[in-house]
Amino acid sequence: MRLLLFSLVVSVSVFSQSAKSWDHEKIEVKDNLGSNVMIGPDAIFKDQWQVLPQAMFWKQIMKLSPDSCLINVAATRDVLLKLDCKKWNEQTEVQKGLFKDSLRKLNNLLQGEQLFVTSGKSDFYLFDDVYPSISRGVSAFELHGVDPWYAQAILLIESPGQLKKSCAGAYGPFQLMPGVARAQGLVVTKTLDERMDFDLSAKGSARLISRICIPEAKKILNAHHLSYNESDLWFRLFVMHVYHAGAMNVRAVVDKIDPKVGSQELIIKMWQTSAAAFGNSSQNYSQLVLASQLILNDMVSENSRKYIATAFVDKK
Repeated sequence: MRLLLFSLVVSVSVFSQSAKSWDHEKIEVKDNLGSNVMIGPDAIFKDQWQVLPQAMFWKQIMKLSPDSCLINVAATRDVLLKLDCKKWNEQTEVQKGLFKDSLRKLNNLLQGEQLFVTSGKSDFYLFDDVYPSISRGVSAFELHGVDPWYAQAILLIESPGQLKKSCAGAYGPFQLMPGVARAQGLVVTKTLDERMDFDLSAKGSARLISRICIPEAKKILNAHHLSYNESDLWFRLFVMHVYHAGAMNVRAVVDKIDPKVGSQELIIKMWQTSAAAFGNSSQNYSQLVLASQLILNDMVSENSRKYIATAFVDKK
């Protein structure tokens, strides 16, 4: 695994008439690979997203070896116990059920409380490998006038540091489906697949976010008369759910929740509510986004040699 030595330059943006709404969130990180620009984690800490059990749970899973697993409460992701995967899988279904019953009793949970057994995924979330591409993704999204926070979020959780095709057919650093990529101007044929090109994939993803995901997210929220700010973290996470699950499924789950205000509370309720095809993987999606951003922040903070407050100068 590559060792990265960091020097963090924290950005204090001076707004001008041409400043973008995300400029004040940028940080410049200088390391042995050069200078990189990314979006800082202030939005996460502002509303205490980092203390939510779901974010803490996925931080553990992303850094945990696939040989280990965590037994956790499905509704809250509170961790009850860490186990060796091999030993767990050697048990019969009856033994597993009895063991879960004992954990429910020990932790004063209702007998019907659903428990998950989730294995570590450190073999998939290769943060050291994806790190060098984040600054490039941020620049690519800015080039197309799209909030670069989305580029960073997608790169960290969608096939991070790898160029793999999903079982559903999504491919490239931004994991675009063939039809979606074509709709955003990319060529995807038997002989040429532009999704593998980083800049073209970023362009397709940025267009998808700006032309479809954000407008559809606004339609859903407007239908429930919810106010929002596009730079709010809960709104960004909401857009990410549209990116992953599609507007129809997100609309179904929001209709079921019938929220009275747009906020962190809405996102948490989405984590605990199913509707249409908005199920477990959809619920997890923005939790993964939060956890990966926190891990990125830890990478920078733990390896940083100095913190220098400075003004971020936009060279455009």
